[in-house]
Amino acid sequence: MIKLIALDMDGTLLNEKKELMQPQIDAIHKAVAAGVTVVLCTGRPLVGVKPFVQQLGFDTEDEYIIVNNGCSTHLTRDWSLIDWEELTGQDIAYLDGFTNSDQVQISLFDEEDYFVLAEKANDMVDLDARLVGMTPQPIDLKEALSGQHRFFEAMFVGEKEHIDAFENQHNPVLSQAYSTVRSQDYILEILPNGASKATGLKKLADRLGILPEEIMAMGDANNDLEMIEFAGLGIAMGNANEQVKAIAQDITDTNENNGVAKAIEKHILNK
Repeated sequence: MIKLIALDMDGTLLNEKKELMQPQIDAIHKAVAAGVTVVLCTGRPLVGVKPFVQQLGFDTEDEYIIVNNGCSTHLTRDWSLIDWEELTGQDIAYLDGFTNSDQVQISLFDEEDYFVLAEKANDMVDLDARLVGMTPQPIDLKEALSGQHRFFEAMFVGEKEHIDAFENQHNPVLSQAYSTVRSQDYILEILPNGASKATGLKKLADRLGILPEEIMAMGDANNDLEMIEFAGLGIAMGNANEQVKAIAQDITDTNENNGVAKAIEKHILNK
């Protein structure tokens, strides 16, 4: 019996216009009414998730969200941080040494801000921030190392060809010290070693007394792989990449055609 649904957002719960549509809302509310816990589990930072939590009406309830690719978990009633992984100042200084031009910039995330370690954000950093409803805030390395911010994850961001070259050159070294994932063509994400959506989900499930076989997880991209493998029932979106589809137990419709609602109807509501 499924007791928890973990939902990726971009490419899964949201359509291509980054909208949460009514069929998904209705299906989620029906699942909650049936006693199932629904957890948004996303690579987005907290600020980029809050409007959708409010749209679902979860901001007045004791629900949970997992953000920053599993690095931080919040209670929705007051947005309090209940669990997290973080990068140290030593990590930030080390990562800064991997890029020396604005073609590839480092983005950093705390609970409230989207920072970029540069004098001015490049076009892809600006685009990525706007996609989650945020504005990149330039900071220098001195401020980043000041201790006034808790950074959950970092991203190397640039045009696809620059990230391709960067990943080929540096990921063999970076992946030895960190969890790395190419979540988008223009992003290489850097998480504390071992961190993933799956680790965040496991810690929350342990807190709630829920077993992996009682979890259904849905996603579409490389940063969903561990979560889909961890869950007893892993669902790939119809628009998911082939790696995700290959490990999933079922494939639902696309994010443009109410795939989340259809999976909830099939696996939760019709049981």
